[in-house]
Amino acid sequence: MGSKTGSVKWFDSTKGFGFVTDDAGGRDILLHANVLRNYGHSSVVEGARIVVEVAESARGLQALEILDLELPEASEDVVLRGVPELGIDLTTLKSNEPLTPARVKWFDKIKGFGFVNLFGNSEDVFVHMEVLRAYGMAELAQGEAICVRTADGPRGRMAIEIRAWDFECDKGS
Repeated sequence: MGSKTGSVKWFDSTKGFGFVTDDAGGRDILLHANVLRNYGHSSVVEGARIVVEVAESARGLQALEILDLELPEASEDVVLRGVPELGIDLTTLKSNEPLTPARVKWFDKIKGFGFVNLFGNSEDVFVHMEVLRAYGMAELAQGEAICVRTADGPRGRMAIEIRAWDFECDKGS
């Protein structure tokens, strides 16, 4: 049927699907988790810009393949809100470290936090949902490869920037 450009209306990784709003005003397009995984992502945040190859199915338009995906730009005001309930003020956390490859140890969307391990290092790095949202991500899947920038927080190492694996990070070429 061809390609369509739009924005992610919503995506629920627990349900395994979501919908894309067509820029041309057509019907919403079903986005299945497998299509997202084939593109290298386990989740996507609302408002992300997306180009998908679509086909008509018995249930309507369905994305077959993601051709391009642009996550919303990081929002400094969201990042800088911090996590007061944990005593974390992100305005004080700065880092000159490069974005480094990491793997998700676990992440609980309901609790709003989890941990990652930098490649080659078994130290746990704390990840809070607010930082994840600020960089256009809805959640993380166990074992997922990502890029993170870390800093020393009040309770140890924590992620202050998170990017998808395909973002430009120092992968030790």
